[in-house]
Amino acid sequence: MYVSEFTKFMDEYLEQHPAVDSERRELRLKLWDTTLDLDDQRRWKESRVAQKPYVYQPD
Repeated sequence: MYVSEFTKFMDEYLEQHPAVDSERRELRLKLWDTTLDLDDQRRWKESRVAQKPYVYQPD
């Protein structure tokens, strides 16, 4: 199976620096594994400004 040089580099780097991998996992939890606030989502959708179909078309 083919493994790119970058993948090999990252695998070796993470083996040599285990703190980086644990920090990456912690930050992922903070960013992606959060509960969604439905009220915030509703307000965000309501506050959106409609965009014209072709933004580069002069008025």
